[in-house]
Amino acid sequence: MRHRWLVLIGLWSLLCLAPLAVADERLHYPATPTNDGTSGELVVHGALDLVYARTLFEAFHARHPDIALTYRNLDTLGLHRRFLEHPDEVDVLMSSAMPWQYRLANDGHARPLASPEAEAWPAWARWRHELFAFTFEPIVMVVRRELIERFGRPDSHAELLALLERHPDAMRGRVVTYDPEHSGAGYGYAIQESRLTPRYWDLVAAFGATQTALATTTGEMLEGLDEGRYWLGYNLLGSYAQAVADAHPALEVVVPDDYALVTQRLALISHQSPHPDNARRFMNFLLGESGQRVIAEATPLGAMHPALNGPGTVTALQATHGEALRPVSLGPELLATLDDLKRQALLERWKREFTRANTTPP
Repeated sequence: MRHRWLVLIGLWSLLCLAPLAVADERLHYPATPTNDGTSGELVVHGALDLVYARTLFEAFHARHPDIALTYRNLDTLGLHRRFLEHPDEVDVLMSSAMPWQYRLANDGHARPLASPEAEAWPAWARWRHELFAFTFEPIVMVVRRELIERFGRPDSHAELLALLERHPDAMRGRVVTYDPEHSGAGYGYAIQESRLTPRYWDLVAAFGATQTALATTTGEMLEGLDEGRYWLGYNLLGSYAQAVADAHPALEVVVPDDYALVTQRLALISHQSPHPDNARRFMNFLLGESGQRVIAEATPLGAMHPALNGPGTVTALQATHGEALRPVSLGPELLATLDDLKRQALLERWKREFTRANTTPP
């Protein structure tokens, strides 16, 4: 397992040196025409780092060398905006921004997929036959060895809250988490946690009392943890965190044993796909055992195919963490996270709780 993560880190380093990948966050695989001279095209846009996307697309292209494949990596909001402006330029859209993907499908932008792979996909991981979750990624804590040696490892949200309340001076400025106002992921996790437990707001208040740093990306948090500026990171994307932690002995990933949100990357075929047949081929590969095996064995994203049960699969994660894993539901409630009034109300309360220690009279 450790070897697999080190290989991924090595691949990341190589990709950073590749002119094609760095120039415009794009991968392209030219077609090899068939004997009769025919070839096809496929355009995929996604919010999936090239280090993971490359392995997946290379495997698909090896099976369909007659298809010229282009992949563009964009940030989640840029991906969404570009799709709305040019829905006919892309065949398949992949993103971890679950509410935005759901809205696209709900608004009629997705083409149904009728195939054995789609029929066999778990019902809880798809919406109709238009939107499919293809990864399973827990949201985790990352802690440094210094914290564990001094106070022990917090294995749950309750233990984390107790740590912050008992040792506010020692933890002051040593914690980092998402800024829900400036991070779509951070806002999404905040609204999901506030629905799970009312104690979430006590935790937000404890973050404020210890002057927790606020970040906009998992990468930013991991950088500070690796440098030792922070001892604990809260609500990091587990797939990225594990790859870094396995390469840095000072860091340890903790999947909370009381509850752990799980985010999923969602894929859909554009209703205006210029190459719908090839889009269906790719989606069937993505949901099929062969594509899911690539995800399980060559990425940290968490494969979901029910026939796979080894490391890097949802089956293995569920066997280890059981009912603590709480996947974000794929349904109409996702639209509530995009409601402007609800967003404003949650952010106002978040700020109020975060600053509670500074506004409460002695």
